[in-house]
Amino acid sequence: MTTEIYRDAWGIPHLRASDPTALARAQGRVTALDRAWQLEVERHRVQGTSASFLGTDALAWDVFARRTRLADTAGRCFDALTERDPETADWVRAYVDGVNDGLAEGARRTPEFERTGLTPGRWEPWAPLGVWLSTHILFAGFPAKLWRDHVVRHLGADAVGLFATDGPGTSGSNGWLVSGERTVTGQAVIAGDPHRFIEDPGVYQQIRLSCPEFDVVGLAVPGIPGTAHFGHTGTVAWAITNAMADYQDLYQERLRRTGAGVEALGPDGTWRRAERLTETVEVAGETTAYVDVEVIETERGPVIAGGPEGLDDGTPLALSLRYPPRVTGDLGFSALLPLLRARTAADVDRAFDHWAEPVNVVQAADTDGGTLHRVAGRVPLRAERGRVRTVPAWEPGHDWRGWHETPRAGLTDGVAVMANQRGPAAPLGVEFAARHRADRIAALLAEKERWSAADMPALHMDTHLASAAALLDLLAGLDPDTLTPEAAALRGRLLGWDRRMTADSEDAAAFAALRGAVVRRLAAEPAFAALTEPPAYPEILLPWLALVPRVGYALENLLRAKELYGIDRPAVVRAAVEETAGRTPAPWGDTHRLAPWRALAPGTPYDEPALSGDHDCVLCTSPVPGLTDLAARGPAARYVWDLARREDSRWVVPFGASGVPGSPHHRDQLPLWLAGDLVPVVTDWNQLTKETDV
Repeated sequence: MTTEIYRDAWGIPHLRASDPTALARAQGRVTALDRAWQLEVERHRVQGTSASFLGTDALAWDVFARRTRLADTAGRCFDALTERDPETADWVRAYVDGVNDGLAEGARRTPEFERTGLTPGRWEPWAPLGVWLSTHILFAGFPAKLWRDHVVRHLGADAVGLFATDGPGTSGSNGWLVSGERTVTGQAVIAGDPHRFIEDPGVYQQIRLSCPEFDVVGLAVPGIPGTAHFGHTGTVAWAITNAMADYQDLYQERLRRTGAGVEALGPDGTWRRAERLTETVEVAGETTAYVDVEVIETERGPVIAGGPEGLDDGTPLALSLRYPPRVTGDLGFSALLPLLRARTAADVDRAFDHWAEPVNVVQAADTDGGTLHRVAGRVPLRAERGRVRTVPAWEPGHDWRGWHETPRAGLTDGVAVMANQRGPAAPLGVEFAARHRADRIAALLAEKERWSAADMPALHMDTHLASAAALLDLLAGLDPDTLTPEAAALRGRLLGWDRRMTADSEDAAAFAALRGAVVRRLAAEPAFAALTEPPAYPEILLPWLALVPRVGYALENLLRAKELYGIDRPAVVRAAVEETAGRTPAPWGDTHRLAPWRALAPGTPYDEPALSGDHDCVLCTSPVPGLTDLAARGPAARYVWDLARREDSRWVVPFGASGVPGSPHHRDQLPLWLAGDLVPVVTDWNQLTKETDV
């Protein structure tokens, strides 16, 4: 069979080939045609060379990538994959061959290459593993351990729980499974939306992969073959949410220089030689600059902060990162082909036994009535301190002692809901998202007995903000007679608000303004003054240590704590309501707008749209309370998998199938994404347009 590329009305590629290897080559090629700029940015980010064409804004990441040894780890994992699973290794090579075949043509279509002077390079077989690593290295939020150390150092261990939250830089998702006993067709429906930083081009690629062995529609990560996170094979469908597990450790290291290099003190009291090399990062600008990076790796892992001389502020500290793929040489790619070949939920279950990272909660259902609700991935067994904070490398008892069994869960009344709350993954994590999104989805699903796939988008778009209650309760406790007339009017208005964060709501905007003022005032309290200046960690880690976002995301806990260091919280709310009372009313969407990440600013700026939703809404479009109403994070895709008729399934991404500015399919899904509408999943080849034979 000739390899064929078809497109539907939204430009989504549908690929057909004679075997999985030819199909992988076609997937690589079509991704290079549609996403050449995105692919090359990601490859350079893996290698720590993106500043060579993006300039100083990319330097902090490049230094981090070098010090964490992302490219070296990817190479090791691919070598191990070649020995352990040669079929999958050859399949990955075929994808890379397709990328290399299509990159030059894709680059000619994409103006960013000309603007930066970037020439497409050559992908190595390990590059997809590197893209996977760089995309997910910060997913488990290991820098939160630095924040907890910071809090304990200045406020004591009891303060850590006050700030427990789904904090800055993490990613989450909504996902729910409705079994056949609760649907109008008698077959299951799976729906949800992964919450990640919104990027342009998008982090998910809608695609169909068909050969005699399988026919799968799903969401691929550009640069990775297959459809790892979300897929529908016709007889079984699966989806994931972030389990919020903790599977990376940070070690405090004692390092010293010797005539032979660098040594690190181990838990047995012995100094052992650490691996050391110097790499140079090129930085584009008016004059090209070069920054030398010292790369050190101890027996625990790569040193990501500090060195033998300590941190830049003189703190005698170095930190090494231990993460599973660096230890095991396994990124879990052996799960990818079995997922495509899956026919039942049991097949999906066996495939995810190979999963490594990120650690996810998996939901799956098949046409025979089988369901699956489990955690997948590797979480090390170690002492409790290592899960929560940094640990001293020179003390015994902080080693890894094998791997946790991955928990499993069932359904309740025919339904399973995961929204990063403390659920089946509870034994594997430290901090989880508040239950608001999960409880809201469960409550909505309980409102009727039978559901259809067509019902699900309404749940995606729900804007009820349950977490507003903590602030509104304090507001209700204020005596309106002691407020100015403007503040008393605002109080009354917000107490009558329906608590929905819709883009056209002036009440939602007024609440957000009040919330932001409360956050800033709390962060300015003397009790928290010591938290405003974190140690001199690398720039890439600082978002996790910024006080205002921490207070913003933990506001509910801080307002409801029994005692908060003597802070008069009603007085803080009173001052905040007086501060915001005189503002001219405006809709929430005036300031709550989409703010996607782009590696390069667009030549012509986009007028990004107003958004409904908020951090704790099911429609999770996350501002940073107290800092900005702009939303950089939100639903990076939405999907509804129907097991009764795959063609009744639906999906959408924030922008479109193409990463090429000016393409008809660059931003054509944005109006649908904003409105909560989804694109049909087309399965009839006769309804598609044939683009080419490869």
